[in-house]
Amino acid sequence: MNENDITLVFKALAQPVRRRILDCVKNNPSTTGELVSHFPDISRYAVMKHLKTLEDSQLILSRKEGRLRINYLNVVPLQTVHNRWVSQYEELQSENLLSLKNQIEGGRQMTGLVHDSFKIEQEIKIKGSREEVFNALTTDISKWWTYSAFKGENTRLTLDATPGGLFMETNEDGGALWGTVTYVKENQELRLNGLLGMKGAVDSAYSYKLEEDGEYTILKLSHHAVGLLDPEWHQMHDEGWQELLGEFLKDYVENGKVRA
Repeated sequence: MNENDITLVFKALAQPVRRRILDCVKNNPSTTGELVSHFPDISRYAVMKHLKTLEDSQLILSRKEGRLRINYLNVVPLQTVHNRWVSQYEELQSENLLSLKNQIEGGRQMTGLVHDSFKIEQEIKIKGSREEVFNALTTDISKWWTYSAFKGENTRLTLDATPGGLFMETNEDGGALWGTVTYVKENQELRLNGLLGMKGAVDSAYSYKLEEDGEYTILKLSHHAVGLLDPEWHQMHDEGWQELLGEFLKDYVENGKVRA
């Protein structure tokens, strides 16, 4: 980012309404209409002007889906500001992320990552109650979640289903964070923020919603990601969720099948 870009970021962040808009889209990418509904005391035109300022500063990215425009938080400008003024001597990972972004924009030998977003929506029908499925998604997650951040090492998975709780994988040498819980409604909904194997300047949020359907539960997955993305990550995560939820979780709840 050049000095003019950074000035636009500070200008955008200086206004309380614009900061509230960023809070709204942080965990849940929203349509313009949904954002307007959060500000009953402000006209639609005023909210649209604030959105335009946020888009000009690249703090928000939007994409058309049918007749709707979905707005996403873009973490890259915030990472740049944080790196320059807040934490120059801390968080080596942040330095590496910014360096990667600068190399990409500078046309060096780094290729493959692009500013983009993706959304994954899936529905899985599982024979069992909402309580059984919710318990499997939280308390029993280690019995069916097979993906690991550590190759060939014995690890332990835990998920603390409370706001601020962590979805963690740990072993004797350390651990990895799969997500942080941002919202819980017991036996009905669970939302988390987490990279899920992605690396770099990416904002990623995923959620589970559970609906009763007779003796079945409909599990609705929603996963949104925005930032510097590898074009292959969308398909990889789409297929990964299908395997984890549509095969492993379903088999565990319906048949008690535990995955090693």
